[in-house]
Amino acid sequence: MERSAVNPVSWSVDMGFNQGELVSGHSRTLFVSGQTSMSKEGRPEHEGDMAAQLALSIDNVEAVLAGAGMSLSNLVRLNVYTTDVDLLFRHYGVLAGRLGAAGVAPATTMLGVTRLAVPGQLVELEGTAVS
Repeated sequence: MERSAVNPVSWSVDMGFNQGELVSGHSRTLFVSGQTSMSKEGRPEHEGDMAAQLALSIDNVEAVLAGAGMSLSNLVRLNVYTTDVDLLFRHYGVLAGRLGAAGVAPATTMLGVTRLAVPGQLVELEGTAVS
């Protein structure tokens, strides 16, 4: 698989994401459903703690990727849904650090929403990965 960043402007790179990701030569695509701060038993965790919810949400994304023989390095698209954009920005380094450590800057969209499916959840991550 070859991937190329498409950045007609450069400001997004400083924020940890590319404007676009051109992928060629891939053989598999994984669409990752929204992952929140849920335990392996399906219980919501870390109510009111954005940083902890974000970390567990990323862990859950990584678990889905691993189940397909992939890792964060295969992530080409990430949608971030949050009930509090300002609070998320204060803790965004948790996500940016994990993506940076994996050497990726997937095309990303962040949306503020009134609520998520599970009450008490503050953030949900949805992605697309290719290999």
